[in-house]
Amino acid sequence: MEKIKRLKDVIITIVVLLLIVLIAAAFYWQSMPRMLYPGEIREYEGQNLSSITDFRENSIKGSQNINESIYLLTITGLVNNTVEYTYNNVINGFQKYQKVVTLHCVEGWSVDILWEGFLLKDMLNEAGISPQVVVVIFYAYDGYSTALPLNYILDNDILIAYKMNGLALPPERGFPFQLVAESKYGYKWIKWITEIELSDNADYLGYWERRGFSNDAHLP
Repeated sequence: MEKIKRLKDVIITIVVLLLIVLIAAAFYWQSMPRMLYPGEIREYEGQNLSSITDFRENSIKGSQNINESIYLLTITGLVNNTVEYTYNNVINGFQKYQKVVTLHCVEGWSVDILWEGFLLKDMLNEAGISPQVVVVIFYAYDGYSTALPLNYILDNDILIAYKMNGLALPPERGFPFQLVAESKYGYKWIKWITEIELSDNADYLGYWERRGFSNDAHLP
């Protein structure tokens, strides 16, 4: 009985300590200074927008800083031509589009953002899509990856964004480019994209998908 009592006391102590740590972490988060983004658009065509500050940091290695002057975006795999773009190649080489799209995170929060960017299918068509391609795999600067079906990208005017709420993506939000994977959960919205691979491997699993997350990630 004495051993059981000591075990209960240890468990209670651990639970209390965990609660103290969680409360301290919550107070610390609230006390942290928040970034300001002067000039950020907060309303678009009568719709209120979320702020860039409303995102939660949940990337696998924290915010990444990419040097624009040496950055390259590569399109590889089952293409007619492997293509490399500098940041300016992309900014100046494709028709720009805007639309408000909501990002929903599996953690339960969401943001409504005005995204500006380029149709991913325009970039893929420039590289040349082989008939065998069924999936598009995205790789990020921090080692993250995810994949989406080619048909989803072609049928839904999916954007590669370089601006949000009228401002260039800040480093913590994925500069230089983030995928706007509308109708998909946030873990498909890959940031800091460095490579896009066209593949016939429909079973490819990205970072979170290998850890049990749905490969479809479609919103209910």
